[in-house]
Formats: sequence, structure tokens, C-alpha cells
Amino acid sequence: MINYVKLLLCFVAVGLIGTESYSQGSVSNPGGLLGGADNRPITTAVPFLGIAPDARSGAMGDVGIALSPDANSIHWNGSKLAFMDTEVGFSVNYTPWLSKIINDMSLSYLSGYYKLDKTQAVGVSLRYFDLGSITFRETANGAGTTFNPREVAIDATYSRKLSDKLGVGVAGRYVSSNLTGNFTSSTIEARPGNSIAVDFSMFYKTDLLLSGKNSNLGLGATITNIGRKITYLNEEDQDFIHAKFGLGGAFTTDLDPYNTITFALDLTKLLVPTPPIYQLREDGTRDVDPNGDFILVDGLDPDRPLLNGTFSSFGDAPGGFSEELQEVMISIGLEYWYNNTFAARLGYFNEHEQKGNRKYFTAGLGFRYQVFGIDFAYLVPTQQNHPLAETLRFSLLFNFGEENDRPERTISE
Repeated sequence: MINYVKLLLCFVAVGLIGTESYSQGSVSNPGGLLGGADNRPITTAVPFLGIAPDARSGAMGDVGIALSPDANSIHWNGSKLAFMDTEVGFSVNYTPWLSKIINDMSLSYLSGYYKLDKTQAVGVSLRYFDLGSITFRETANGAGTTFNPREVAIDATYSRKLSDKLGVGVAGRYVSSNLTGNFTSSTIEARPGNSIAVDFSMFYKTDLLLSGKNSNLGLGATITNIGRKITYLNEEDQDFIHAKFGLGGAFTTDLDPYNTITFALDLTKLLVPTPPIYQLREDGTRDVDPNGDFILVDGLDPDRPLLNGTFSSFGDAPGGFSEELQEVMISIGLEYWYNNTFAARLGYFNEHEQKGNRKYFTAGLGFRYQVFGIDFAYLVPTQQNHPLAETLRFSLLFNFGEENDRPERTISE
């Protein structure tokens, strides 16, 4: 039977996977989230790690792997920090989350970087997800306990250029997920969950001269949130965190001395087991064998060790290769700059209807003046009454110190 903590996790995930995934299901399998014959969206613990935190990428359909670097690159691709052309910078980001249905849920993201020299940079970030106030009750008419669920992730990133065109990065992350506090009832005893994870990233950038116009091409690859599974109850009840593999590209060209345009594309896939197909009873609940275990019809048992579940996620879908392709999320973005001062952005995000069905357009504006920048983003789902409708994102950026003639440090220094 699904417990209070799992129900809360499913509630949070509704903002990350589409409403149509919730249109059918049973009490023990809300919306088919935990597996079904048709829809098998992949759910994870701490899904807040996958929310785009900044307004620039948020206005471009959630692309960010290969965009030009800024302080928010720590989230998208840490290896880009070594390509910053300023010495130090930081950003402040705020997103009211699911504001159409909840008035006190939000995501806050702080990040900053420092260039050690012309080839190395370090960065740190803090992500805080406030789920608002929730009242827990054992029965519908029973006394309630009010609690403020919250989740936090703290990152540290190191980035280094291997050449003028190629850079790599690695990040460490601590994740704390406090959904219920130390909640105890007659049937469960919940506790906060904790995990540690790592990111690996690569960024390649080269200048081009096409039809006499200055252009550049950026390519990136990331593996993020590879970390131990998290538990809210006991060591036997563990969930994969929001691990993801991503590939990205961005092409930028000058239309003339004052106008620049960027086209960007990201392809991402969760590195988490695909839900199998279970045998169901007539009432729609899962059937069990004499040992009390769910009966698999097709696919692999999702309760697998970390590395096994991560690497086998490329080939464990019951529908084979075609279903694996359905799990690839596509982000497309367009960015226009006038005189490196004013920006206009558009984007589109697509997720297959059987894997969550998130489909939305995005738009936004940006402004830069000397060391200061501000960005704004707005999200428009393709479905009516979607919980993500009218999502707003706000970002402030600050960059200091030109990176022109700083010498490269030696080991002795």
C-alpha cells in the first residue's frame, strides 16, 4: 500500500510530469505513476533537482548544456565555468512553483563562481525548494499536524580547460529532503532523506567564420546527480534520485555588428530504471505472488543497485528501443541579442505523452548593463489547466573583473 511519503512525492512530481499521466489509476497506483500497460513515466526522489532554476534557460525551453557560460552554468554544465571571461560572478534566481494550484511553493537558487586563472574555475551553489505548509492527518477527521516540507541541495564545482576549445568539470552535491520531518503514525515512521551525488561534464567551443560573419559552435555532454538512493522510511524502501544524461549544442552567429542570434538544442534522458509492466487484478491494483511480491509481466524489477539501475536504464524499457527513445526529452531554444544589451528568447520543451507528456512553450526577456544583468521567463503549456501554467522565473546576475591578461598559475603558486 502506498504510504504518506510516497503520496507526497507523487504530489511534488505532478509539476514535473504532465497532468494526463494522472488521468487514470488506482489508490495504490495513482495515475499509473508506478507502472501500467500504456503510460510508464519515470518518477524519482528529489525531482526538484531537475527544475530549471534560471530565467535565461527557462525562457529557452530549458536548454542550457551548451549555451554561453554564466553563473548558472553550475546547474547545466559545470565545465563551462572555465570559459567565463570575467573573474568572479554570482546569480540569484527565484521561481514560484505550481502557482496555479499552490500559493506558497517556490524554488530559490543561488550560485557563484571564481576564476582561479585563465584555465581553472570553481563554483558553488545552493538550491532551496520550499513546498509550503502541509497538514498531515491519519484520518480524514482526525487532528492534524502542520509541517513545512523543504528540500536543499548544496554543490561545489571544479572546471578546467584542457585546451582553448575543450573543458571538463566535476561537481559534488549534498541533498537533504525533509518532506515530513520525523513523522510518526500508527502505521509508518518517516524521517528526512539524505544523499550525496556527483556530476561529470564536458564543453567544447570553437569559433567559425561563415559567409563573412563571426559565429561559434558550442557542444556539451553531462551526467548529473549520480548518487546513492534515498530513503524516507527504512533501508529496504529506497528510491533513485534525479540522475540524468544530457547532450547539447548551441550555434551563435552575428547578423550584423549589433544583432546576434543563438539556436540551441538539448537532448536529455533520466538514468533511472523504467517502470515495468505488472500483472493487475480486476480492480486495477497489482497482483502479488505467494511471497507477497508484485508479479512482473514485462521489464526489469526497478529495485536494483545504483550502478546496475543507472547503466541498465539505457535498455530496460519493456517496449524496447522505441520506448527508450520515448524517454528522451527535447528542449529547443532561440535567443536574440541587440548590442549585447537587450535579449529576447523563445523555447519549446517536449516530453513523450507516455512518459509524462510535458509540452510547453517558453518566452522571456533579458537585459545587461556593465556588471549587472536581469532575466525574466514565462511558461505556456500546450494543455489547458496544466499545473505548470503561467510559471514565472526571475534571475539577477553580477559579473566582476575582466579576464583578459590574468596569468596562468603554476603548481608552486
